[in-house]
Amino acid sequence: MRADRLLSLLLLLQNRGRMTASELAAELEVSVRTVYRDVEALGAAGVPVCADRGPEGGYRLVDGYRTRLTGLTDAEAGSLFLAGMPGPARDLGLGAVLASAQLKVQAALPAELAGQARRVQERFHLDAPAWFREADPVPCLEAVAAAVWEQRVLRVHYRRWRGEVRREVRPLGLVLKGGIWYLVGLADETVRTYRVSRLLAVEGTGEVFDRPAGFDLAAYWEESSRRLEAALRQGVARLRISPRAQRLLPMQFGAAGAEALRGAGTPDEEGWVEVELAVEGEAVAVGDLLRLGAEAEVLGPPDLRRAVMAAVAALAGRYQGSENFREVHRPGGTDRPGERQVPS
Repeated sequence: MRADRLLSLLLLLQNRGRMTASELAAELEVSVRTVYRDVEALGAAGVPVCADRGPEGGYRLVDGYRTRLTGLTDAEAGSLFLAGMPGPARDLGLGAVLASAQLKVQAALPAELAGQARRVQERFHLDAPAWFREADPVPCLEAVAAAVWEQRVLRVHYRRWRGEVRREVRPLGLVLKGGIWYLVGLADETVRTYRVSRLLAVEGTGEVFDRPAGFDLAAYWEESSRRLEAALRQGVARLRISPRAQRLLPMQFGAAGAEALRGAGTPDEEGWVEVELAVEGEAVAVGDLLRLGAEAEVLGPPDLRRAVMAAVAALAGRYQGSENFREVHRPGGTDRPGERQVPS
């Protein structure tokens, strides 16, 4: 561990130039006192580290000194595929490994390319989770990732909507979708998908397995997503929506909302249009459509319209006793207390 840290310290000074002890400690996740000891160790090993005093001081390498000790370990090479995703890399237990790999790659690049790589890192950032939601807690993720790497069978305790199950899983891969981690694994001779946050416990069986010949994780995920989308979107709702709802539809219904807008009818005098929106089963569709509030009217099918009317009547009945019940907002208005604002 200390040898890895000494190399990381050396590469930091080589790639970034002068750095203070505090900056090095933050990068290496150690104490300042540990940095002092490591710098002394580098000096004793013949590395020309200079200490500049004063407000602009810090540690630096003697001008012109460069190391070529930049060989990547297996773990570091694998972690480079997560180079744009430091958060997910940390979730997988690869945060320090990725940082070390990036330093080694930068050290091996010519000066011009290394500078360009730093500029890209400074100017582009990937934030995977969706707006207004925290990332799922995934206490089992690191253990699952290790089993994926090592092709070891897991015994899992999993919470489903219909209850809890226990089964043995051959983990084939991990997928990060919208800030949510999913495990793809073989169980009972069938490839299945598990949401990692619903894993209550995992333990290794000690058994090593062979991956199915020709299994393609990306292809499986794409096909699985298409099947799920087709299964969920069981019907079509005919709606009349306001200009504000037209802006909300893609945000709240994703690709289905965007597709509905593309087929929208001609706006009326107030800018309202009729659209056909792919929806899930009736119980789910009612809750989804109520999120549009008074900005939408369900025109059909008749059963869905009646279900929404019943839900609205039940809500009205629940709030009729409130002293503020008669205080209503103008439909289609834009100034609404508590309205969420997100970049458009």
